[in-house]
Amino acid sequence: MSFGYHADMPDAFSRTALLIDHAGLSRLEASTVAVFGLGGVGSYAAEALARSGVGGFLLVDNASIAESNINRQVIAARSTVGRRKVAVMRERILDINPAARVETAEERFSPESSRRLVRAGLSYAVDAVDTLSAKIELALRAQALGIPIVSAMGAGNKLDPTRIEVADIYETSVCPLARAMRRELKRLKVDHLKVVYSKEEPLEPDCSGIGCRHEGICPKKAADCHCEGYRAVPGSVSFVPPVFGIIAASVVVRDLVGG
Repeated sequence: MSFGYHADMPDAFSRTALLIDHAGLSRLEASTVAVFGLGGVGSYAAEALARSGVGGFLLVDNASIAESNINRQVIAARSTVGRRKVAVMRERILDINPAARVETAEERFSPESSRRLVRAGLSYAVDAVDTLSAKIELALRAQALGIPIVSAMGAGNKLDPTRIEVADIYETSVCPLARAMRRELKRLKVDHLKVVYSKEEPLEPDCSGIGCRHEGICPKKAADCHCEGYRAVPGSVSFVPPVFGIIAASVVVRDLVGG
C-alpha cells in the first residue's frame, strides 16, 4: 500500500496524508481496531476508519440486515437486506482498501464472549453495542487489557446531530444511557471512560407508528399502548447515529496518530 503523496499519482489515502503525513498513515495501517456492533453507529464508524487508512479490523455483530435498517446504516440497502452485517461490512472495507486485514465474528458481544473477542493485540475498541450490560463488560475488559476504547451512548430518539460531544463519562449530562453507565461504572470503581454522547433531550416516540404494525416492535412499550409482548425500540433518523459513528472514528484516528 502506498501512503506517500505524489501530486501526479494521488492514491486512495493521499488527501489524508496531507493532514497526518506518512508516519501517521503508517501507524493507522499497522493498527487493528475492533468495532462491536454494526448498526447505525458502528457501521459508519467502521466505514470512516477504513477510509482513514486503518489496516486491521475485528467486526463483531450477530444480526442480519433488515429493511428497517435502511434509514441509518451504511451497509443497509435493498440489495443487502437479509445478509449478515459482518459479511457486508467486510466487503465494503475490502472494496475501499483491498489490503486491509478484516476478521469477523458473527455473534453478539456478551460477558461470556468478552474474553475471546477483547484480546491483546487490539489497538483500539469502538463500543457500538446497544445493551448496558454489554457496554459495561466491554469497557471493563478493554481497560483491564490496556486497550483504548470509545463508547457510544444513546443515539436513538434524537434529531439534532449538532448536540453530539466527546467527553469522559463522568462529565456527561442529559443522556439516560450515560446516566446508567455513570452509576454502574462508579459502583465498579472505574474512574474514566471516553464516550460520544448527545446533550439533546430524547424525544417521545409516536406509538402509532408503523413499527407496531409490521415488526412486532413498540417505541414505548407502555402499559397503555396495547402492544403487550412487543420489544421496545427507539426512533432513529439518517443523520444522528451516523454522526455518532463518524465522531467515534475521529477519536480513534486522532488517538492512534498521536493527536
